[in-house]
Amino acid sequence: MNRGEVFRSQHAPAERGNKPGYYVVVSRQFIADSDDVSTVICAPVYGEVLGISTEVVVGSAEGVPRRSAVRCDFLMLMFKHKLSTHVGTLTAQKIGELDQALATALDLPG
Repeated sequence: MNRGEVFRSQHAPAERGNKPGYYVVVSRQFIADSDDVSTVICAPVYGEVLGISTEVVVGSAEGVPRRSAVRCDFLMLMFKHKLSTHVGTLTAQKIGELDQALATALDLPG
């Protein structure tokens, strides 16, 4: 598992309307890589793009079936085993956008 990878999960959390969905791993690589850590922080992917600074627009190039948004305002702790299907990986450019969206969502100084 790597930071920036996109996974489909059959897990249907209440926060997502009890529906399965797509998630991007945002934990640092040490955590994503570690077999001793069972969870990672993920940003959920939503089908509606709002155009806000805490989103990253993704689509088929990243393994998501349609134009969608990674929403960094709604980070979730996910068990690695629930991220069942790897569907894609963010490009270096998209990782840069993700880093900026995360910094904005977490109100980190730039």
